[in-house]
Amino acid sequence: MEVMNSNIKILSHPIINNNLAIIRDKNSDCEKFKNAVKRITYMLIYEASKELPTINKEIETPLEKTICKVFDDDIQLIIAPILRAGMIFCEVAQELLPFANIHHIGMYRNEQTLEPVWYYDKRKEIKQNKEKVFVIILDPMLATGNSAIDAIKNFTLKGIIEKNITFVSLISSPEGIKKVSNTFKDVKIITSAIDRTINNKGYILPGLGDAGDRIYNTIN
Repeated sequence: MEVMNSNIKILSHPIINNNLAIIRDKNSDCEKFKNAVKRITYMLIYEASKELPTINKEIETPLEKTICKVFDDDIQLIIAPILRAGMIFCEVAQELLPFANIHHIGMYRNEQTLEPVWYYDKRKEIKQNKEKVFVIILDPMLATGNSAIDAIKNFTLKGIIEKNITFVSLISSPEGIKKVSNTFKDVKIITSAIDRTINNKGYILPGLGDAGDRIYNTIN
């Protein structure tokens, strides 16, 4: 794992690298693409959740009692996929963190301005004690950073503290990383690759194309 600063982490592992090659390959079909994303997602979610609070709990094994560490029952964990592409992460996130609330964030990019346009924001009521609320935002691509900033702001405006928010992506651009980290200095960013740049249409280079189209097989 490469650490750019304490809040930006690039996961590096042979399994990730091999599957990144699959999802970058334009000849990978929808099934191959989705399975490769899923394999990377396990590692991203492991990293994103490793600092969630735990407590000691007494467990009785078939032989004796022992103390185990378990997630703190008092926290609220929100998994927030940005629709539609972010949904690819949800199956793994719910498998690993079944107690989490799923908060769907619906936005699409205006192709002229590259700014996000909101159309959906479905959530469960957020706890009063914001110190106990943790948010993991999921989006395959951190490109311009505009959607990421809007998604993060959606939670900070509700009183959730930045240090409890993590943004997870498969691939990021230097421009997106810089924009998000400059706007929200305490938000954590976890990704499996930082690519060269973005083009004038806001796509990451070399990237993988349009993640949503490749996930849902809607390429024209």
